[in-house]
Amino acid sequence: MLLDESSLWPGKKFVITNIVVSQTFLKEHPNAVEAVLRASVETDKWINAHPDQAKAAANKQLEADSGKALPADVLDPAWKSIRITDDPLASTLDTEAQHAVEAGLLKEPKLKGIYDLTLLNKVLESEGESTVDDAGLGVE
Repeated sequence: MLLDESSLWPGKKFVITNIVVSQTFLKEHPNAVEAVLRASVETDKWINAHPDQAKAAANKQLEADSGKALPADVLDPAWKSIRITDDPLASTLDTEAQHAVEAGLLKEPKLKGIYDLTLLNKVLESEGESTVDDAGLGVE
């Protein structure tokens, strides 16, 4: 391993993937969006409760998609570094964008309004989980 990127972040957490829909789609299909979010929260809960089964399933899918599974000496240490969370870690998106600006990869992005966590927080509350924060990047 050349660098464990998590060592560069507070709490060793940073955003990699977010579920994204347009505001138009969200307004027209809130039930569909909520269903996807509910499925994601339930899946994340299952992965965290069954890490060995999740790792095996992921490797099986990698094999199906690429023709080759990852060997245990590659997959096991990589899997240990993955943190599955329902929190979009909004503050890290802003930081990542600033890093990209500083590196000359992006012009200053307008991230205000990029998050609408209303339905995600509704799902999390219904599951007895803590709600998440948009770090000031939410819709008004």
